[in-house]
Amino acid sequence: MTRFHIILIFIVRLVIVLLVAVAALASDYGAVRGIVHDPQHRPVQDAMVMLRARSSEWTASVTTDATGQFQFNAVALGEYTVSVAGKGFVQVEQDVVVTSGSVPVVHFQLQVASEKETVIVSGAPAVAPTDTSTPTTLVSRLEIEHTPGADRTNSMAMITDYVPGSYVTHDQLHIRGGHQTTWLVDGIPVPNTNIASNIGPQFDPKDIDYLEADRGSYGAEFGDRTYGVFNVVPRTGFERNNEAEVVLSAGNFYQTNDSFSFGSHTERFAYYASVNGNRSDLGLQPPIPQVIHDADNGYGGFGR
Repeated sequence: MTRFHIILIFIVRLVIVLLVAVAALASDYGAVRGIVHDPQHRPVQDAMVMLRARSSEWTASVTTDATGQFQFNAVALGEYTVSVAGKGFVQVEQDVVVTSGSVPVVHFQLQVASEKETVIVSGAPAVAPTDTSTPTTLVSRLEIEHTPGADRTNSMAMITDYVPGSYVTHDQLHIRGGHQTTWLVDGIPVPNTNIASNIGPQFDPKDIDYLEADRGSYGAEFGDRTYGVFNVVPRTGFERNNEAEVVLSAGNFYQTNDSFSFGSHTERFAYYASVNGNRSDLGLQPPIPQVIHDADNGYGGFGR
């Protein structure tokens, strides 16, 4: 085999790996489709459709085609609002939830606006269900913030308080009776062979925008002994305008959990960064009343 053939085979294999990586990345995203009609159920062309994230200032817009249809591709999982504005019609909007690989379909029937119409009317949600055999729970950043203790660095409350069948015992997260779980960030699995790391989440809860928890009937790529799959969509900075946050805490057993984060955005670019540190003299729950040599500490950082 010549050197040319060896290089050619290497290039082909590299392209295949890249295509697989792109496919894996795409699995973290969904799409939003819809159709816009007038009161006579005729398609409305060139209506402006805007998709707006409910937890940040991220937006995207398209116009309807000749059949009144529209589609947003590569939409990250989360909660969104879809609004439609057409010339001569009343503006309406609907809420929609996007999960990994889902394509929710929304239907808008616009009402003709009178000459003195000044009120924006919000239509009731009419989202077509997306059938799936995978039970999924979507936890938002706001829910984590409003759950006592859920935003602590090593807390599992963001899972145990919202995901059915999950609990912590023997200092490990259990779900559906087992304690082997898989973590992903933006749909990409995080390599980890240390099962004891389940004591705490692999991502600081304060850095999470959405947490998608799948608890069964997922693909074989996650393994036949995986009891739960946690897909993390980290914060982007679109929810901040040159804002920083400092968190300081102290408690029993010389416990502290501190963090600093900063984020901002322009119309097309956003960034978010954070650092955190924590320590405690009660790292694990010991089998005896006395706590001996059980201190632990850690630190970490995140940027996007």
